[in-house]
Amino acid sequence: MPQTVQENEMGVKSIGRLLIAYSIPAIIGMVVVALNQVISSIYIGYGIGPVALAAMAVTFPVINLLMAFCQLVAMGCAALCSIELGRGDMEKANSMLGHSVLLEMLASVVFGVSFWIFLDPILLFFGASAESLAPAHEFMIPLIVLAPLGFLMLGFNFLTRATGYAKTAMITALMSSAGIIVFSPVFINWFGWGMAGAALAQIVGQAFSVSWLAWHFWRVNGLIRFRRGIWRLRMAWVRQIVAIGMAPFLINFCACVVVVVLNRALLDYGGDMAVGAFGIINRLMMVAGMSVVGLGQGMQPLIGFNYGARKPERVRQALRYGLIAGTAITLTGTLGSALIPETLVRIFTDHGPLVEVSTHGLRIMGAMFVCVGPQVIIGTYFQSMGLAKIASLISMLRQMICLLPLLLVLPLFFGLDGVWVSMPIADVLGLTVASVFLWLSLRAQDNPCVKGDPECTPSPDFLKPREM
Repeated sequence: MPQTVQENEMGVKSIGRLLIAYSIPAIIGMVVVALNQVISSIYIGYGIGPVALAAMAVTFPVINLLMAFCQLVAMGCAALCSIELGRGDMEKANSMLGHSVLLEMLASVVFGVSFWIFLDPILLFFGASAESLAPAHEFMIPLIVLAPLGFLMLGFNFLTRATGYAKTAMITALMSSAGIIVFSPVFINWFGWGMAGAALAQIVGQAFSVSWLAWHFWRVNGLIRFRRGIWRLRMAWVRQIVAIGMAPFLINFCACVVVVVLNRALLDYGGDMAVGAFGIINRLMMVAGMSVVGLGQGMQPLIGFNYGARKPERVRQALRYGLIAGTAITLTGTLGSALIPETLVRIFTDHGPLVEVSTHGLRIMGAMFVCVGPQVIIGTYFQSMGLAKIASLISMLRQMICLLPLLLVLPLFFGLDGVWVSMPIADVLGLTVASVFLWLSLRAQDNPCVKGDPECTPSPDFLKPREM
């Protein structure tokens, strides 16, 4: 797509129509990613058993930690690419592709090797029991050894969306899903490879996706593509990438810490059955949660481009539409948890005790899930404009600042129910604080202080967009 067409589209066309055009493919792509995990869990639940589902839950924090380092690069490069496209700096925008590839490969090797060496102690620390340790180890080894594929896939995917190729990114997710759907039953059931087979099915899907995206960036007519001059890391740009990517890094890092505490609390108060129940609940909530992430990914290039092009009203429009749509998406999760929890749980298992524990937990944990959507959108808004500090703070609110203390205290008084009820309380608190920061930031933009005005109290710098 020629540069002028891309600029006119993001800077001129209706924000509502652009948000739909960019977000729908991204949402489909992220829903497919979530459904990949759902489908994999269904095969594991029915093909291997409830202990295997508990093992899957134990691997969540390991995967989240790997994803944290992956998104530190991927989101930072994508946001910078959008901003520089808006400013017309094609050299820096295109260089983000080279930075993404080099940094993702470096991170995947360093952290993949580290996790491989210390995998069993890590899994035990993260809540594995004597029974679930072996299947958790079996599942993680292929994913760790071939981590560069997953890192490259995510890095390419974010840049594809950031440059306006939302449909290409959607096809990527569909290809990944095809690998899981086709190869999971083959590897798990026909070949009898168990948990390793489930992991290998995901890797096959990642290989399809990386091949597709690499071809996309090789095309000579692409807006951002492989070319000479993009393979040199510039430390000033690396620092900007890390600063902007710190928000999604903290989201996944905090999720890792929280899930460790959560798994250990579940193991203490409900055993492997409760850990397996959380695995089911997490997969269900992931569908709605990843939909909002997809919405944010569609919104990100619009905000980044128009912020770089100095069109604040268009930025505000994208924010408003994003908040409305994000709230509507997570409202469906709350309604499903309240109205048909057992039906949803039985998608994964027909094991009676596991169904009972999962249904009860889903009904409680999903009660205020509606609050998650607008909080994700607010965080994406700050991140898209390069406001790294406040985006990072928003990222930590729900999990570390709100949820973690609740997980440490409430189970002491209410047992397993104290674990479940911690989530909805944290959802409400997180959204409340995020909304306050959004209001303060918008107010600071609307009422800038004139230097020397004694009647005006300037807002903190981290609340106001500024040149990077």
